[in-house]
Amino acid sequence: MCRRQKNERCRKAQRIEKYVAMQIKKPLQFVYLLLVALMALGTIIGKYTSTEVVADQFFGAWWFTLLWAVGVALGTAYFIRQRVRRPLLVLLHLSFVVILLGALLTHLTAHKGMVHLREGKPATTYTTKAGEQRPLPFTLTLRRFRVSYHAGNMAAMDYVSNILIQRDGKTTPYQVAMNKIYAGYGTRLYQSSFDDDMRGSYLAVNTDPYGIPVTYAGYALLFIGLVGMLVDRHGRFRQLLRQSKRQRATMAGLLLLMLSPVRAQTALPQATAAEFGKVLIVYNGRICPLETFAIDFTKKLYGSRQYQDYTPCQVLTGFLFWPSEWMKAPLLHIKSKALREQLQLDSYIAPMRLFGQQGYLLGPYLQEAQGEQSAMGKALLDVDDKMMLVMNLTKGDVLKLFPYSSPVGRVDWFAPTDKLPRAMPAAQQQYIRSILNLANQLAHQGRNDMLNDLVHKLQKYQVRYGGATLPAPLALRAEHLYNQLPFATLLFMANLTLGLLSIFFLTRSRRYAWFTALMGLSWGVLTFTLALRWIISGTIPMANGYETMLLLAWLIMLVALLTTRTLQLMTTFGLFASGFMLLVSHIGEMDPNITPRMPVLNSPLLSIHVSIIMMAYALLSLTFVSAVAYFLACRSHRESLQRMNAQLTVLSQIFLYPALATLGLGIFIGAIWANISWGTYWSWDPKETWALITFMVYAVLLHPRSLPALQRPRTYHLYCLCAFLTILMTYFGVNYFLGGMHSYA
Repeated sequence: MCRRQKNERCRKAQRIEKYVAMQIKKPLQFVYLLLVALMALGTIIGKYTSTEVVADQFFGAWWFTLLWAVGVALGTAYFIRQRVRRPLLVLLHLSFVVILLGALLTHLTAHKGMVHLREGKPATTYTTKAGEQRPLPFTLTLRRFRVSYHAGNMAAMDYVSNILIQRDGKTTPYQVAMNKIYAGYGTRLYQSSFDDDMRGSYLAVNTDPYGIPVTYAGYALLFIGLVGMLVDRHGRFRQLLRQSKRQRATMAGLLLLMLSPVRAQTALPQATAAEFGKVLIVYNGRICPLETFAIDFTKKLYGSRQYQDYTPCQVLTGFLFWPSEWMKAPLLHIKSKALREQLQLDSYIAPMRLFGQQGYLLGPYLQEAQGEQSAMGKALLDVDDKMMLVMNLTKGDVLKLFPYSSPVGRVDWFAPTDKLPRAMPAAQQQYIRSILNLANQLAHQGRNDMLNDLVHKLQKYQVRYGGATLPAPLALRAEHLYNQLPFATLLFMANLTLGLLSIFFLTRSRRYAWFTALMGLSWGVLTFTLALRWIISGTIPMANGYETMLLLAWLIMLVALLTTRTLQLMTTFGLFASGFMLLVSHIGEMDPNITPRMPVLNSPLLSIHVSIIMMAYALLSLTFVSAVAYFLACRSHRESLQRMNAQLTVLSQIFLYPALATLGLGIFIGAIWANISWGTYWSWDPKETWALITFMVYAVLLHPRSLPALQRPRTYHLYCLCAFLTILMTYFGVNYFLGGMHSYA
């Protein structure tokens, strides 16, 4: 009797505890959802105000801080009620509390501002955002400010302030630059801006003695927790891996095709034009072969690397030496159908067609289009940009082919139409002014042997005067090789085609193995492509959207190759997913040009941050493809497809755990990098805010016990489909809609 009463009391206590947990869970879910929605709303508001305004008045508002505090309180209460005893899970969830506590301390106790320095004038105070003057713990003096440039004096490589720190009778020299801060006496100084006369510098000031150490401690706990989640023998991830050894998985995907146009005019022979292509030019802020400029010029005008049977170098030299003939060639691509209808133009027109008796055809529309954000306005400006490029080439304004080493040792590159330095010898000035005219005469006379000699002499001139600005011979060979084929375009077509064909050989293991080998070959070619870009630029290729899409495809194929022996159908999976990523880089508005990095990107943390984030996106994209495959196959009554479909959830979860681990690590490594470069580890920039939203949205999938609906495969995969929209917004929406500091990425 006593035992029965005791059991009854236990059951009653459990029911009460379950009821209390439910009463906590519902408001917790509401607050969690509200935080995600408000962060998304804040980034949209920031587009129409500014990131600084929304960071201060929206994300920095008392009610937003209170909402996070309520979320932490409810989450902690629910976590305790769940009686979680596994140390790694406790540590992982505790890390978020510590990080938020650090953020609160930063919000309440940190002071930020700006100090304006002029050479030789000591400063003892700095100005806060509110306009208040606060004392510095030392006297600060600017000795000298300088900007270092990439080759050709075109793009800034770094901004450097040489300063003196004076305190207690002691003077210490220091150098503050991008990614090189001063930290001392509880104060951190960051390079921010400079005066136009180059004799003054702006340094950002940050005093945050409590928030930074607490937040970094939270990051350390997070690192341990995320890695522990993957290696814990009793964890869900290891269970899924053990389960997957007894199972197989599959997918299905999508395919797209391409087209290209044709036509042409008078030009140099291919061999002579190719010699011209070896001449160096300052283009996109770096020194590169003229061949690279010719390819971009042809693609910009025509939409393709080649115009009819003419190489890009023939097209470029055609406009340079036979402008009147080439202005009549129908190679100017008008993309906008609305613009074509309004101006009564064909898809491909001769540039001369835009000039008539009334003058420049686009002229009456341009002033109105300048301030427009409409599709028509953008189309007008796009066509006008193409025409300006043609006109600048025919005049020679863009042909910065001639290096000159000044008496102080600095090398600048000039076009024939530039104003040349007075210190330049008269003979050298005459050479720069006349050589292209002489080349023009030889081209019209058909004296190609003499023209080749002239080009070789120009190349020797560049070697003689270019000095340290010239690219290494290996980089030039790599760029020539890179220019020969559109590797990424060919790979997207190959991967999608192979992915489609592999579906028909799913049940034929020996023949299917050929597709794995071909994917390995595709991965090798993409590796070679990325290596060429690395050699050409001198930096790891992950500095812009185009390069990160290539990296994403590379990582997807690598994951597929590593797992295809255990999960055979990962080959089809990897071919489709990587092909899609390469397709996006091809058809999107991503710029494949190789350019010098922004100074702030010259940090070793960039490579770590981007690599880890891209690995996360690659893995999360595979959960999306798993979901697509699940819904494509779920209506089939074939036993083999039903059997494979039953395992897709396991495969998706295998990708999910390392994806969230790498995404979390990538976000917080990025926060550390931001603190080193900008003086704040979190600024509510749209890209970092949406990365956090993505993390929070996908983290929900790791809590099936709290959300039983996610234990049903259909609901799980439907959630994965919807969650992928946050990745699309993070990667593309921010770049093309919201903007911000990360809009280059």
